Amino acid sequence: MKKKVTDIVKEIAQPIASNLNLIIEEIEYAKKNTGMNLTIFISKKNGVVNINDCENLFRALDEPLDIADPTNGASYIMNVSSIGLDRPIKADRDFKRNLNKEIEIKLFKPLNNKKEYLGILTQFNNEIIILDNNITIERKLIANCKPHIKF
Repeated sequence: MKKKVTDIVKEIAQPIASNLNLIIEEIEYAKKNTGMNLTIFISKKNGVVNINDCENLFRALDEPLDIADPTNGASYIMNVSSIGLDRPIKADRDFKRNLNKEIEIKLFKPLNNKKEYLGILTQFNNEIIILDNNITIERKLIANCKPHIKF
């Protein structure tokens, strides 16, 4: 079975990112207005990703990706980007990154007559999340979850 472009890129990018103290959060290979785009979303264990981090990873990946040719000769535009402050919280790694932080939750249907919640994420597992105000929400009920950003 042929590997997906994103899987090939992840195999190449992960050790390189790790050497730069960066974490590969997601890899997207999708058609945009400018053609096919390969976007590598990164974070840092202790800190905020800056433009130098993105540039360093971009430069470090350029040659290895050219050699590996994950797209079998198809042209693409490569981007390296931080995951962003308001990135939706979906996967376990997103919930882990937001433990003990304030999050906003919108539900598909009301729970206790409310469809929106704001609170500090204190616990989570595959089934539920728990906020600091002892609100327990089933993950399957969550339509949208993201960090609460205060300006």
